[in-house]
Amino acid sequence: MAATPAVVPEGAEVATVAAGCFWGVEHLYVKHFGHGKGVLETRVGYIGGATDNPSYRAVCSGTTGHAEATQIIFDPKKVSYRDLLLFFYRMHDATQVDRQGPDTGTQYRSAIFFHTPEQETEARAVTAAVAERWWKSPVATQIIPAGRWYDAEEYHQLYLDKNPHGYECPSHFIRDFPDL
Repeated sequence: MAATPAVVPEGAEVATVAAGCFWGVEHLYVKHFGHGKGVLETRVGYIGGATDNPSYRAVCSGTTGHAEATQIIFDPKKVSYRDLLLFFYRMHDATQVDRQGPDTGTQYRSAIFFHTPEQETEARAVTAAVAERWWKSPVATQIIPAGRWYDAEEYHQLYLDKNPHGYECPSHFIRDFPDL
């Protein structure tokens, strides 16, 4: 699938996260921040690998180095990057290395792909705070520069909205952590 740059409206920003199977990640962000609450658009796709134009099958083989990820276009006047990151840490198990629930492999790693130096600073600050206050085991989330993005095949986009009884990773749920 060819890389398709997202059209980012003026004043909007882009966040890119990986937290296991991208279907559930996208679904939870849309459910909690869509419909006028700050998330303008989401796309699922592949990032962080060395292969050009990876397919779902290739990424699932674990040989491309890509992560299944969700790209979020958001209005920072309605939801902050920090709030999106705090939600990221509430909605998956950030202590698992290269897996979420039964899904295993580097393609299911926990990662924040930052697009600006400010995002890197915020990601590191939020990660340090949640590691200290929320998790008993070490946080395994990688914080790395956003590289080339590839949209996943169209049938993966908003998959759980189109297939409400489709597979949902059992580790994707909102944890009741104290506010930071």
